[in-house]
Amino acid sequence: MKFGDVRVVDAAGAILAHTVRSGSFTYKKGHRLTPEDCHILSQAGISTATVARMDEDDVHEDDAAAQLANALCGQGLRISTAFTGRCNILAKEPGLIKIDAGLIDKLNAVDEAITIATVHNLVMAESGQIVATVKIIPFAVSTKTMDQIIGLLTSQSLPISLLAFHNRTAVIINTTLPSLKEMVLEKTTEITKLRLASVKIYVSQVLTCAHRKADVANTIKIAKSMEPDLIIIVGASVTVDREDVVPSGIVEAEGCVIHFGMPVDPGNLMLLSQCEICPIMVLPGCARSPKLNGIDFILQRFAAGMDINRPDIVAMGVGGLLIDSPVRPLPRDEAVYPKHGHSNAVNIGVMILAAGQSRRMGSTNKLLALVDEKPLIRRTVETALASKADTVVVVTGHQSVDINGALEELPYQEVYNPKYADGLSGSLKAGIAALPENIDGVVVVLGDMPEIDPHHIDALIAGFKPSAGRAIGVPVHNGERGNPVLWSRRFFQGMTDIRGDVGARHLIGENENLVYEVEFSETAVLTDLDTPEAWARYRASRLL
Repeated sequence: MKFGDVRVVDAAGAILAHTVRSGSFTYKKGHRLTPEDCHILSQAGISTATVARMDEDDVHEDDAAAQLANALCGQGLRISTAFTGRCNILAKEPGLIKIDAGLIDKLNAVDEAITIATVHNLVMAESGQIVATVKIIPFAVSTKTMDQIIGLLTSQSLPISLLAFHNRTAVIINTTLPSLKEMVLEKTTEITKLRLASVKIYVSQVLTCAHRKADVANTIKIAKSMEPDLIIIVGASVTVDREDVVPSGIVEAEGCVIHFGMPVDPGNLMLLSQCEICPIMVLPGCARSPKLNGIDFILQRFAAGMDINRPDIVAMGVGGLLIDSPVRPLPRDEAVYPKHGHSNAVNIGVMILAAGQSRRMGSTNKLLALVDEKPLIRRTVETALASKADTVVVVTGHQSVDINGALEELPYQEVYNPKYADGLSGSLKAGIAALPENIDGVVVVLGDMPEIDPHHIDALIAGFKPSAGRAIGVPVHNGERGNPVLWSRRFFQGMTDIRGDVGARHLIGENENLVYEVEFSETAVLTDLDTPEAWARYRASRLL
């Protein structure tokens, strides 16, 4: 291929190296010039152009990209239409992408004109997802180069393929202790079913037994009689040793422990066992959360038909640190930069919602009711002011004069929501609009939670790190999520788009990979007072 500047009158048949614009016409980079094109350019006063001319043994960039992509494509994959020297390889169905990294390196080393980029080896792909791309750098490559590349591919196994997920069955065994709430058990089972279904493993039965060795062993025997492809055990107490309750029960049921622990965090305390009919996986405590953890890597490989053994598990360390690896990248304007010389300093505001009409309380405004001889709303605002938050905004509406009167002399910022009767969404919009421009996130506090203390807000702030995927802070008590919630500024637009009397909870479900949970031993994060009955119970509990 020849490349350089030529006279426009001699450029017919050549490929434009750069886009040319003049008046009403545009010839884009890569356009093959016709005699008519050359005449138009000449009439426009353009005398020379930078072009590429293909030799007889050259292959056009699109043809070369398509040929190479097709040659790379293994089972379960398809190619897109080549365009501007690029051809993508896509997954036909969900599965694991298997990459021969050594062969890809060899291919990329043949000639700088050809580049092949892929996803990591053994990562999950959805149907239609791009898993590799071939890009031809110049406008053409020689037949000799193409023959050399294709020769490497035909002499070795294909470097890119998809291991499809197969429909499989599983039995879940939950162990219980008196301290474990039924709600936590139900939530964990639901999350586990969803996790399995994402890789086409479907639960045929859920069994429950006491967290004792003999009970575990007997329940495993019952599960084996159902002939599942996999047995999943969720312990009421996390397994911390090979001799612990659950692995001891597995051994008593004539199973064997293959490996305990894995170099993936979260997921360190995974235990893999085997009985005569199927593997038995004991989930780590982090599997109670839907967020990515080490057990997902094991399940994906199992669903794709791969054998899982100790060498496979111990080789997961590189890339196994998931805590600081968000699933999707952080927008540039979301990054938290050091302030005032402190590497962890962020600007966090508190938004207190105090605009509601308190309809369920009848004629009484719950926010003006007394707690420890102080209006509840004043108690809430004082809590926020005592926290490490930088600014406190109170959204008022119903009885705003009385609310502000209860907050006399406190250094808060009031914003009035004139559409308070339309519901919660208007208050969120008004509150976000009142926040400083340099704010990194906001803790949304309900005005009727009397037991929230500064340490609840501070704990949420301490865990906040959007650059590490911790962008929504949610308090938890005994597996149940509560309030307040800390939101990164990236969600402000989504919160202002909400309509009606609804909050932003759906954004949590849509962004679980960016949620971090903060566990609290007390029930404060679950206690709100919005009915006379709730107030009566609360006051009675304080007399005990």
